[in-house]
Formats: sequence, structure tokens, C-alpha cells
Amino acid sequence: MNLSLEEISKAVGGTLDGPGVLKVRGYSIDSRTINPGELFFAVKGPRFDGHQFVRQAFEKGAAAAVIEEDLRPSPGAPAARPPSPTGRGQGEGPTIRVNSTIEALQALARDVRRKWGATIIGVTGSAGKTTTKEMIAAVLGKKFTVLRSVGNLNNEFGLPLCLLRAEKYQNVGVLEMGMSAKGEIRKLASIAEPNEGVVTNVNPVHLEFFKSVDEIAEAKAELIEGLHDPRVAYLNNDDSRVRAMARNFTGKVITYGVKSVAAFKVQQIQDLGLEGTAFTIHHGRRDVNFVLPLLGQHNVANATAAVAVAATHEVPWEQIRDAIAEMKPEKMRGQVIKFREGFAVIDDSYNSNPRALSEMIRFLGRLHGYPRKILVAGEMLELGPEGPELHRNCGREAARAGFELIVGVQGDAKEILEGALEAGMDRSRLTFSRDALQAGDVLARTLQKGDVVLIKGSRGVKLEQALNTLRAAFSSMEP
Repeated sequence: MNLSLEEISKAVGGTLDGPGVLKVRGYSIDSRTINPGELFFAVKGPRFDGHQFVRQAFEKGAAAAVIEEDLRPSPGAPAARPPSPTGRGQGEGPTIRVNSTIEALQALARDVRRKWGATIIGVTGSAGKTTTKEMIAAVLGKKFTVLRSVGNLNNEFGLPLCLLRAEKYQNVGVLEMGMSAKGEIRKLASIAEPNEGVVTNVNPVHLEFFKSVDEIAEAKAELIEGLHDPRVAYLNNDDSRVRAMARNFTGKVITYGVKSVAAFKVQQIQDLGLEGTAFTIHHGRRDVNFVLPLLGQHNVANATAAVAVAATHEVPWEQIRDAIAEMKPEKMRGQVIKFREGFAVIDDSYNSNPRALSEMIRFLGRLHGYPRKILVAGEMLELGPEGPELHRNCGREAARAGFELIVGVQGDAKEILEGALEAGMDRSRLTFSRDALQAGDVLARTLQKGDVVLIKGSRGVKLEQALNTLRAAFSSMEP
């Protein structure tokens, strides 16, 4: 929505210094990627202060900047910072002065959301929320024009920016909501004011910041608590903590499940190897067959959530089937990369947690046609004091699944190797690498025709670097 500076200033409770009739073409918090005509919010983060880059934003054509009233230079700030509260001491351009730029960004997003008025579906969970969000957007896209989160922009900065991209012709929004602390999803829900909410699961992630998994569940439940009319909750009935969110919820509950009885119940799952999964969903008196070209039964659960949302919004079943069949894995989220040398790599390097890693280990354990299975498992971060044991459990599972080689990468990934050793795997088939580059070198020396490799680790381990080593050493068959 192209708003005028006067409208924006009113929405954020700011003081405008400049022509109020001027309209902006977009919104940005990054001076490096800002486009001409956009409004620059000089937000402050833990490692940056946007006020240091106001001049750069204007030099790139920013229409105006939202800045904080107090612009006293911080220690070590570069001279490029505007010398006056208006930011116009060097003729840079119009400004809107506020008490807090991040709160102004959020307030404007909330104002735009209310002007827009379409149904918003929030998606959260410990694992699979980005994939589920993409699936929901894809199936709803068969009937509606959808606003969706870009990538995983799901935090206090990213979610408001997604809302500010809303166009009047769009008639439904699908927004991912992430968190690493209690209260964060409640804040996001207060900005987006979602009407419907999807909770995929509750897993032991971010335990560094929570006392227990139950506390994580309470934080995820903030989405359901923050719903606005008509208040519809789509809950994974396979997860006891997610199922419990229905107890005190007075809106409409729609359940889905792979293992449990649910309104949308998965039946007859068939692994198609690296081509994906075939399955049937039973709903009411109807049984519908699907083919999902994504790996693992966890993605069947994600797809079932999307089917539940689409069917509730009366998307025709044939179109839902088509959308599921057309799904492609997001980059670094289960992509299958084949090499001319005769081996395949599953690139799941974007992130990891104990349950997600276990799911993929079990998937490879069931996979036929590959004589050697290799696991490259990066450290799983933010697991708190339970981290070492959670890593060891994954190692034990990998040993039972029959992996030929396990490469642990960085920190607590050593515990994965220890768990595999405890489960009877020979030490000669266990290797520890200090970082992703070293792991890539190990793979390049080891891989042979007929191998399949799973690469999975927390974002901070940067395991995509190991894959890049393979791309440099061999010939990938990527488009």
C-alpha cells in the first residue's frame, strides 16, 4: 500500500519533517538493498544501528527515513550519522521522528493490516513451519491471491515488513511466526492480528532459553491465544502438547494427524524413495490420494496441515491435490542433488533439531537402492543442558539405521559419534570435523558411486559449505 508520509506519521505517532503528501513505494530496514522511493526505518538491532546508515539510504534514493528522537552519537559511530534530530543537516531528505523505530515499524504494519482487512493465517511450531507455510500458500493460491512471508522472515522485523507488502488485490495472508523466548509470538500476533493459526509441533529446541519443553509449548500457544474472529485453530493431533492447546480455546478447532485420529487423518503412507511420498487423507466420508515430492513422513504431516486449511477454505480437492504434487523443496530444506559420478546428496543444511534429524535418519534407514548411507550431522545449537544427551540419542538412532559413515561437525556433534559408538558402530566409521569445510574435504575423499548422503545441521554450522566443496570437486546435475 502506497501511503503518504502524513498517513504514516499519523499511524506511528511520529513528528513529520517534510512534505506530508509525498507517497512511498515500499519499506526497508536495510540501506544496502533499499530501492528508490522506499521509506527507510533506522531500526536498532543487537549488532547494528540503522541510524548510522541514514545518509546511505538517502543516497540510494530513499523517499524518507523514520528515525528516533534521540540521535546522540553512540561510541564509535561513524561520522555519516545525521548531525541533527531531523536528519536534514546535510540535506538528506524528509524524516519522521519517533520514540522507537522498531515500534513504529510494527505500529505501521498493524495499521496496514487493519486497512487491508483480509484473513490472516499464522503458522508456528518447533519444526516444519516454513515448509508448512509454503504449502498452505501454494494450496490456497489455487483459489486466492495470497500474501505470504518471504523465506523465513518471521520475527519482530521480518513479519512487519511482510505485512507492509500487502496489496489490496490480495485476499488472504499466510505468515510464519517464530520465537526464541516467551512473549515473542504474542507480540507478533498483536501486530498481525491473525484470524487462524496452525501449530505444527513442539520439540526440544531453544531449550537454552526455556526451562522445559512444556514452557516452549506455552510460548507456541500464544498464537492460538492471540487469534481474532472467526478464530480457527489447526492443531497437530499427533503431538500431545499441541493437542492440549484446544482445552481452553473457545474458537473452532480442526485437527490433523498421521498417527492419531483426527478430522484430517493420513492413511496408507508409501515411501517413493528420493521421489517423495504417496499417502491418502481421510476426511468425513472422503478418501483422497496425494503424491508429495518432498522427503520424509514429517513432510506428510506438514502437507496434511495445508490440506486441512485449504479444504476449510473450500479449495476444490482436485486443485489441492495438484498443489501438493507441484511442491518443490525450499533451498537447503531437503533438496536432492544428484551427481554425475553416481551419488546423491540430500541438502537439509538450513537447520536442525533432534526430532527433525531423527526423522531424516529414519527416512534414510528405510531408503532402498543405495548400498552406502552417509550422515553429515552438524551440531544442534540452543539445546541447553540436555544438548549432549539429545545429540547422543541421534547417534544411537543413526547406528541402528545402518549408516556406513557418520561425520559429526563442530562442538556437541562429537556426542552424536559417542552415541553411535555406544550403539555398536565401529569407531573407524565415525569422523569428527571441526567445521563444515573440513567435513566437505572428508566427503570429497570418501564418496563413491551408489552413495547417498544426508547433510543436516544448525544454521550456525553453515553445512552448505560442505556441499559447495562437493560441487567444486564433482559434477552436480542441478538445473
